[in-house]
Amino acid sequence: MSNSEGKVVAQNKKARHDYFIEETYEAGIVLTGTEIKAIRAGRMNLKESFARIKNGEAYLFNAHISEYEQGNRYNHEPTRPRKLLLHKKQINTLIGQTQQQGYSVVPLKVYIKNGFAKVLIGLAKGKKNYDKRETLKRKDAKRDMDRAIRERMKG
Repeated sequence: MSNSEGKVVAQNKKARHDYFIEETYEAGIVLTGTEIKAIRAGRMNLKESFARIKNGEAYLFNAHISEYEQGNRYNHEPTRPRKLLLHKKQINTLIGQTQQQGYSVVPLKVYIKNGFAKVLIGLAKGKKNYDKRETLKRKDAKRDMDRAIRERMKG
């Protein structure tokens, strides 16, 4: 990740648990005025969201952006599909990869960069249950080792 990455607005914590992330891409999002204001206020959720390529264009589905309080009648629909801005070459790569068995495109996080909302999407391969357990075991072991090292440093 680059240092110019700004304020992280929303993260999909479950994505790295459920998938092996093989490649990541940074994409812009086409938003309305009330949507960007709600995002800047940190009112976004990626929990059930996913990306899909349709008619040669990338879209973000089910990303929930709460309505903007001062939006009155111009407010947006919270879970509408939003177009992602990617280069044609990146879209073609994603099309080729997602046609393979088990690959999908998952949004990892949304952040503000240079005043624009960006989404980090990952080319993901689904984990099996035993992979998830293995990951949890590894994380627990690392936590135990770190704890033991800390306690040894104290004493």
